[in-house]
Amino acid sequence: MSMNKQLPMKKRSGMGAFKHLLGMILRYYPGYFFLVILAILVVSFSSVANSYFVGNILIDQFITPALNQFAANNPVGTIGSAYDIMTTEITIFDFHFFEVIGVMIVIFALGVIGSYVYNFFMAYISQGVQKKIRDELFAHMQDLPVSYFDNHTTGDIMSIYTNDVDALREMLARSIPMIFSSIVSMIACFVIMMMTDLYLMGVVVAFGILMFFLTKFFASHSGKHFVQQQIQLGRTNGYVEEMVSGQKVVKVFNYERRNVAAFTKVNDRLYEEAVKANRYANTLMPTVNQLGNVQYAVIALLGGIFVVNSITGYGFSDLATGTWGHTYTIGIIVSFLLYSKSFVQPIGQMAQQLNTITMALAGASRIFGMIDEPQEVDEGYVELVNAKEDENGNPVEVLENTGRWAWKHPHADGTTTYTWLKGKINVNGVDFGYVRDKIVLHDITVYAEPGQKVAFVGPTGAGKTTITNLLNRFYDIADGKIRYDDININKIKKADLRRSLGMVFQDTKLFTGTVLENIRYGKLDATDEEVYAAAKLANADTFINQLPDGYHTVLKNGGASLSQGQRQLLAIARAAIANPPVLILDEATSSIDSRTEAMVTKGMDQIMEGRTVFVIAHRLSTIKNSDVIMVLDHGRIIERGSHDGLLAEKGKYYQLYTGNAIENK
Repeated sequence: MSMNKQLPMKKRSGMGAFKHLLGMILRYYPGYFFLVILAILVVSFSSVANSYFVGNILIDQFITPALNQFAANNPVGTIGSAYDIMTTEITIFDFHFFEVIGVMIVIFALGVIGSYVYNFFMAYISQGVQKKIRDELFAHMQDLPVSYFDNHTTGDIMSIYTNDVDALREMLARSIPMIFSSIVSMIACFVIMMMTDLYLMGVVVAFGILMFFLTKFFASHSGKHFVQQQIQLGRTNGYVEEMVSGQKVVKVFNYERRNVAAFTKVNDRLYEEAVKANRYANTLMPTVNQLGNVQYAVIALLGGIFVVNSITGYGFSDLATGTWGHTYTIGIIVSFLLYSKSFVQPIGQMAQQLNTITMALAGASRIFGMIDEPQEVDEGYVELVNAKEDENGNPVEVLENTGRWAWKHPHADGTTTYTWLKGKINVNGVDFGYVRDKIVLHDITVYAEPGQKVAFVGPTGAGKTTITNLLNRFYDIADGKIRYDDININKIKKADLRRSLGMVFQDTKLFTGTVLENIRYGKLDATDEEVYAAAKLANADTFINQLPDGYHTVLKNGGASLSQGQRQLLAIARAAIANPPVLILDEATSSIDSRTEAMVTKGMDQIMEGRTVFVIAHRLSTIKNSDVIMVLDHGRIIERGSHDGLLAEKGKYYQLYTGNAIENK
């Protein structure tokens, strides 16, 4: 039984997620991160330095004097072709000119190298952080309680591993370095513009402020929709995953058209949020770029006026010199145009990356929200250990596998006692609800002595499977006690508790791998011979040997190539090889035909010999030989006794059994 309502993923704030990411980078890649920062500084220095060299040095110190000298030596009307100018006046550029060119080439080269270095190492950092996040996610997921998976769809969880993690990688690999590089370039350009001319810098800053507020406006409107887009993407993936896994049911009930209609509705929600997000995001970049072009034209116009005025002094004598007393020259204006472009261009780049960052932070909040989910609490301290008998028949802990187990129970006074694992289960006055205000089990009391077979029967939803889930501590009870060999199961470590319980579920889960590996899942250190023996015990050996590669046949997609009955036989073999003292069979033979059931039951009788067994069955013929049968209805045990005794009472069990017998006919 599980809750159908899907709860939202926990979310960490975008800033909190970003701090976590930065912490991971500094923890795992401090050296690479330092090289990236250094490389970005070099790239920014290269960009600003070359702008300075082009205008202030090349144009003002070489090209303009050369042109002036050429004009003085060649009066109007005597100037020849461009080839004549180049061949006759090249001597104007002395050796110092080529030194400057060499320095510029070196600076350009440093910029290219810096760009390569930071992209190279960011690839390591982004892929490395992505890997570690996936590792952390998967490791944490293993320790989440079963209730978490009841409340979240598989597709939504998978969307975190794929879409959200990939958005995070994109942000780390491209957006963050570009943002940092843009900020450094803007700071460098701002400083050098302020040192060059305050008038022109004021124009650039004014346009920069306008762009900032436009960016903020568009980003605030697109950001919330990008968050919703990620959420809707997870829900869409969840729906697709559910429909893919249920295609047989869809086709049997001719649900294709309704399925398409339902998917269209889900996909429309994703479409709507994506349109809203990208409507603002796609408008931002062109707007910022066009403002940059306008600013470029304004500075060129003002710069031209200032240069003309500084040459002629006509009409604007107060603008003949700049704010720092310099004379406006073509070189200064050219450099300033380059500075302004280097100042405004990063704003456009940052605006372009805001979409990626917004999506990545939305994904990061879901990623770290899953990581922040509380793990399954385990306060147990009683362990299950290998043991052998001493001279008095008491258990003694040993390292080797003896095939016998004992509970290692440390006490507050420092002593430790060992008791044999027998398989005695006592459930006393247990109440339980999947949610606090809705109790589904009421005052459940069950006593199972070692070697006894206890059966649970009742209508669907009566609480049969829920009881067995409580034995495994998939969920914790609200009231009452469950004792295992007279030890409160809350004191037993969950891993040790579950290792002592073998389960065959109603829904068989097989994993991608060989048949041999799937059976060995019950005992990882089992030999091939033990696997073969378990398969024979479960009567699975015959059909396994008929597979293309026998026990080495690779199963995919949950063993879809096998029948439901064959998958169930493999699950029974998996339980058999675990050789646990307590077996829980949840409709273990529900998918097997009557002939196969008879063979499996014979094998199961051997497995169950000397073990405590809990059986849940709708096919009541399989539980007639149970020591005690519990009849449940609406979460309460309403009848208990042997098969014959319950039939004699002619109560609920009698109704179930006689109705079941008629159905089986």
